[in-house]
Amino acid sequence: MKRAIREYAHKTRLAIVLAAVLGAGAQFAFQNVHAKDEKGYKPAIQLHVDRAPVNREAKTTTSFAPVVKKVSPSVVRVDITGKAKEAEMEMGGGSPLDNPMLRRFFGDQLPQQGRRGGRMQRMPREHGLGSGVIVTQDGYILTNNHVVENAEKVRVTLDDGREFDAKVVGADPKTDVAVVKVEATGLPYIQLADSDKIEVGDVTLAIGNPFGVGQTVTSGIISATGRAMGMGLDYEDFIQTDAAINPGNSGGALIDAEGRLIGINTAIISRTGGNNGIGFAVPVNLAKNVMEQLIDNGRVVRGFLGVNIQTMSPALAKQFDLKDTKGALVSEVTPNSPAEKAGLKSGDVILEFNGKPVQDSRHLKLAVGSTSPGTKAPLKVLRDGSTKNLTVTLKELPGDQLARKDGKAANDTDALDGVTVGDLDSNVRQQFDLPRDVKGAVVTDVDPDSASYAAGLRPGDVILEIDRKAVNNAEEAVKLSENIKDKASILLRVWSKGGSHYLVVDESKVG
Repeated sequence: MKRAIREYAHKTRLAIVLAAVLGAGAQFAFQNVHAKDEKGYKPAIQLHVDRAPVNREAKTTTSFAPVVKKVSPSVVRVDITGKAKEAEMEMGGGSPLDNPMLRRFFGDQLPQQGRRGGRMQRMPREHGLGSGVIVTQDGYILTNNHVVENAEKVRVTLDDGREFDAKVVGADPKTDVAVVKVEATGLPYIQLADSDKIEVGDVTLAIGNPFGVGQTVTSGIISATGRAMGMGLDYEDFIQTDAAINPGNSGGALIDAEGRLIGINTAIISRTGGNNGIGFAVPVNLAKNVMEQLIDNGRVVRGFLGVNIQTMSPALAKQFDLKDTKGALVSEVTPNSPAEKAGLKSGDVILEFNGKPVQDSRHLKLAVGSTSPGTKAPLKVLRDGSTKNLTVTLKELPGDQLARKDGKAANDTDALDGVTVGDLDSNVRQQFDLPRDVKGAVVTDVDPDSASYAAGLRPGDVILEIDRKAVNNAEEAVKLSENIKDKASILLRVWSKGGSHYLVVDESKVG
């Protein structure tokens, strides 16, 4: 490790195709149609839930026709209309709709109307198509946020041909769940299952309106559960299925062999925009929780713990003397947060939350977010090789702040050779946009061929600790790196992109 200063830039990106045919750009204000009654409180929505697991001992059926006949009336087509926009066209340029992603949905015949030649062009009104599922007889419908988020007008068509204007009760972009309401009674509604009891291999049916051809049923199995697809959502816990899902299926029903709703179809992984047998649905338990809060509160209230957490890698597990990679590593505790008041510290590994095992940081985030503020939740943590039992009283998640997961934990890293550090003076803080309260040694250069670079260490990162010893300046960082006993595998605590996380620098990982 040495000292000097240089600049950097590095970024990666992953894209997923949402399974609805939608335009973009129109603004929409959600309306809370579930008004308070005369006594000042809102009645609870009445959902029909069967929590028994599916019968896995039944003989293979030769037809799902009876199930489809029972369920299909509750699956609806959702048409949205967005506001027309004006877009400035460059001389000789094409339509702003002319991009590969939209071509997947609209084909080559894109709108080409309005004035040209560098002037404002009036774009056509936006139209979109998705699906939805009726869950109450008085007209509450589950769908996706991305189906209705740009809508000015929403219209719902039932399987029997009846059409209704709909209002958006609310939507939650963090889970991609939305609720719409039609003014009607005696509607055919679907029964909900307990999505926590589904298993890989269970039969699934997907019902929706792909490509606008009309209600369509496809079959498959549950391919996986608990998937995170990097879609940019704050809470991802998808059911994966190979039942065919295509554009227009978004918001439609994923049901089990008994005709109960287990998920809301949401997205696909596809090179062409069509079905490749890898589709994803929001579990109905998650959708149900969001729906009830949107109806009862007009918003989703989530629990707040106040930690920066990361998933354990094999290298981190070895450093923290863990037998496996289960648990969530606390890399930072927010001052004055419930976590700090409960006694949590950076370096703790949360093994259990509220009586349930913690698989990784994402599942802890889901568990905390779905727990009501004010709840006193027991925690089981591993600290310095021994377990401790703590109790945390959750607060409400403030604004868009998250009990956040760093999500960039390095699975393999490098030795500190090739790393250049500097002191945090005012010029460096301004150059790398570093907060005043962050103390340590700023990384000013990283050799691209080094193990540190392979691990994700970049200029602008601040080294807070080396092998659990605090770093106050560049000189201390250099001395600590020189005095490490096992220089082939070094544990760093690093501040980066607004929070801290741990890295294991492993020389053996670089060939």
